[in-house]
Amino acid sequence: LANLSLTHKTYQLETNSTLIMGRFINLILAAAPLTVSGFSVPNGEVVSRRESFAKAASVIGGTIAAGGLVMPSAASATVTDETPIVTTRQGGLLEKYQDSRGWKIMAPSGWNGFDGEVGAYDKKWQDLVDPFDNIKLSSTPVKSTTTSIDILGPVEEVGASLAGKRDAKLIAALERQTEGILFYTFDFALNDGTHQLLLLCVHKGKIWSLDASTREKRYSKRKELYYNVLGSFMPKLS
Repeated sequence: LANLSLTHKTYQLETNSTLIMGRFINLILAAAPLTVSGFSVPNGEVVSRRESFAKAASVIGGTIAAGGLVMPSAASATVTDETPIVTTRQGGLLEKYQDSRGWKIMAPSGWNGFDGEVGAYDKKWQDLVDPFDNIKLSSTPVKSTTTSIDILGPVEEVGASLAGKRDAKLIAALERQTEGILFYTFDFALNDGTHQLLLLCVHKGKIWSLDASTREKRYSKRKELYYNVLGSFMPKLS
């Protein structure tokens, strides 16, 4: 796999990586406008534009396999830098959550929690006051030879492709390494009035997708919370 950095580089991706990226984009992002409810997937389930990002892990996996506030910036984060995991409770807004399936996170305290829905997510948190505000974690197996999210390509290229296919504005495409795992984080402003953060990583034979969504008008109030949640996620317990 090509080594990634936040400096501008031009290099040729391997053929299989290019195919994976193309299939990934075509499968999960060819969504119709929200005004027509969403798009249909093979099993007939209707998925909204904002929810389609939450399905990233399942689709990518199928294609490949068949502290305090930490907000990485292009100036400070590289693949070789170690960014500490976020541990802040943010004044009681977050609480430690450790799952027996082998992952941990600082989850929103007081939000409704839902266990796995097959084909949709492993875990979901939803605000009691505004259910539109939600955080979803999904995972799916990948080949043992897939060991890093950089198989999809450079973070900025992946982010631009995601945004372009979804008719969304890419606010940021960030990468960091925490405890030896490479994480991609994307910040999107969708044209349907949704603001979404999406995190992707690969660890121990699984690709993980963590997305946090809210209404654009509420994003300024959720930004710190959401970045802290994404920064606290670790797909292992030790």
